[in-house]
Amino acid sequence: MKTFFGNGSGSSFGKIVAMDRFASGRSLSPIRQVEAYWTALLTGDSVPKRSQVDPRGLENVLEYTFILERIAPGLARFRLAGSHLNKLAGMEVRGMPLTAFFEPSARSQISDALEQVFARPAIAELSLTSAGRLGRTQLQARMILLPLKSDLGDVSRVLGVMVCDGAIGATPRRFTIPDTRIRAVSDVQAPQQQMERELAGFAEDQEAFKRPGSHLRLVSSRDN
Repeated sequence: MKTFFGNGSGSSFGKIVAMDRFASGRSLSPIRQVEAYWTALLTGDSVPKRSQVDPRGLENVLEYTFILERIAPGLARFRLAGSHLNKLAGMEVRGMPLTAFFEPSARSQISDALEQVFARPAIAELSLTSAGRLGRTQLQARMILLPLKSDLGDVSRVLGVMVCDGAIGATPRRFTIPDTRIRAVSDVQAPQQQMERELAGFAEDQEAFKRPGSHLRLVSSRDN
């Protein structure tokens, strides 16, 4: 999994922030960590590029992480995916559409969320549930979708994370979407820009250093 993302050109590294938890207590750290990593790559007026994503900054959560490519409005396929997603699907998911993880009744919801991620751009965070039947226990999951630019400059990639709570059981697992939270990227950028302005206000102008020679005179004292 060390080469999950290929050769990235960025040098920013992810960091752990405060965690949410599932009902059973499993940490949501992969979602929060990748979100913090992505946020650190934000610039004042643009989302990060796919080429900025460096696997070294995400190496301890790569199994939950994936990259999507937009192929049509509201539709994206996996370019890369970690082992956790392959286990959920019971197969290699590379090349599959994201909608393959969802029940038919939920596919319009995930398509709408994807389109907002690409078009606004926005961050989508989803609560997911897989029903317990046919020897499968009910499974809770969370997913976050973070927009990225391609090398051409269009927002057509997604950095995502999917984390499940509980035993996966029989596969493939399909999910419904009880809750979706959408946040505009501009809402994330605005506090950053405000902080930068406030920090700049604390900076003091440094006066030019003046050589003291012309302002001092030597005073000599001679004892009798």
